[in-house]
Amino acid sequence: MSVDSATVRRVARLSRIAVSDEDVATMQTELNAILGFVEQLGEVDVTGVEPMTSVIPIAMKKRDDAVTDGHKADDIVANAPMTQDHYFMVPKVVE
Repeated sequence: MSVDSATVRRVARLSRIAVSDEDVATMQTELNAILGFVEQLGEVDVTGVEPMTSVIPIAMKKRDDAVTDGHKADDIVANAPMTQDHYFMVPKVVE
């Protein structure tokens, strides 16, 4: 795939990047080099290679998914100016 100057200007406009007329040729060369590298990556045979999320194998730490009450209702509402039955009380704002 080859990028022309019109495409460079369009990409710059969509990216909200100010590109002067002198810089269009430089950016065209750079974008063509990047796209050439991406095309090379598409040629690599990756059959049998497992997808990975990290360079080194890391097992994620997990905890048991258990429902708990928390027993912290008193601590949560301790600094509230008004509470009732472990709920925050606020003044009425709609009449």
